[in-house]
Amino acid sequence: MGWTRPADIKAQVCRLWERGDLLRSLISDEPKFPKRLKFTIPSSSEISDQFDAVRSWISEIKSTPHCRIVTREYKHRIFGRNELPAEAWIDSADQAFSMIGKRKEASKFREVLHLTNNCQPSLLAWLQKRPLQAVELYDDWERILSTVGWIEANKCPGIYLRQVDLKGIHSKFIEAHLVVLSELLELVLLPECINTEASGTSQFARRYGFLSKPTFVRFRILDPNNQLLSTKGIQDISLDSSSFTQLDPPVTNIFFTENETNFLAFPCFADSLVIFGAGYGFERLEKAEWLKDRSIFYWGDIDTHGFAILASARKYFPKIRSFLMDEETLLEHRSLWGEEPSQFAANSLTQLTSEEGLLYSRLKENHWQERVRLEQERIGWNYALRAMNKILNA
Repeated sequence: MGWTRPADIKAQVCRLWERGDLLRSLISDEPKFPKRLKFTIPSSSEISDQFDAVRSWISEIKSTPHCRIVTREYKHRIFGRNELPAEAWIDSADQAFSMIGKRKEASKFREVLHLTNNCQPSLLAWLQKRPLQAVELYDDWERILSTVGWIEANKCPGIYLRQVDLKGIHSKFIEAHLVVLSELLELVLLPECINTEASGTSQFARRYGFLSKPTFVRFRILDPNNQLLSTKGIQDISLDSSSFTQLDPPVTNIFFTENETNFLAFPCFADSLVIFGAGYGFERLEKAEWLKDRSIFYWGDIDTHGFAILASARKYFPKIRSFLMDEETLLEHRSLWGEEPSQFAANSLTQLTSEEGLLYSRLKENHWQERVRLEQERIGWNYALRAMNKILNA
């Protein structure tokens, strides 16, 4: 029997809640109620063949709470005239909330709606889009609105998030709500107050005019005759990227390595410098104009992500050359291969040379074995030194 049951009626109303439609009805000027629900009744033959079951169904349907059942007279050749349920209606949002046990949540949403309408009416569009999330944020909503209002009033504040001085609000609170704050700020801020070059929660501060935590560049001057400091030792130095871009040290060759031990073990080389761990973050060095005049070499893992990082680096430094990232090195260390957890998505990388591109393709195709990876720290050190000396003596 496919007749509509009270549970089916409730399930339909639950779906309206899950889609956010019930809460949206509290915002929209367009009337959503009364709302007719999908309703399936017994056929004429079913009434004849299952009359007792139909009578039981009628009683069950009519007792459905918070729902208006419309009946119609039905003439049957055997049973004569009978009142048969024909339609099910929800007459108001409150009836719907009561049916599915969401009156408390609806009350919270009404409070959120009232507060938003008074403080930031331009954010009603966000409530219309994400009503269920608004209910989840009920306990924090007043503070969220206060934060949005403060940022709107203090256009491009030029301070750290830690310095926002609002009662009950601290940087941890802001950091915990970066996603929703971003969505709300896009609706209230003037275009000139949004830095469109920055995106994502990691660049929240930069996008909305706050100071960003500085990124650092860690490096070593490899030439003992051209050290930056008068002290002895390996001179492992970290500078914020802004200071590093203005450095312009007396070196000709720049090495990048992603492994800290390799960075620390790099031998003394005249007119040379080694930088540790750029990863996908080469953009932090983009303004270092002096780097573009040097010979730059990159040493990363031989795997798809290693070549993806290399390709990314060439967007900023087109002349950067790889070393120890070739097929000969890979095959020479076959016994030390590992497995890359997951490969980089792209099937090809246009910034690679033809040789690098071929090796990348073979790695992607599992030419030798599944997800081959040779980590740079597994390469024999004497083998690596020969490669470095070859570069410098070329």
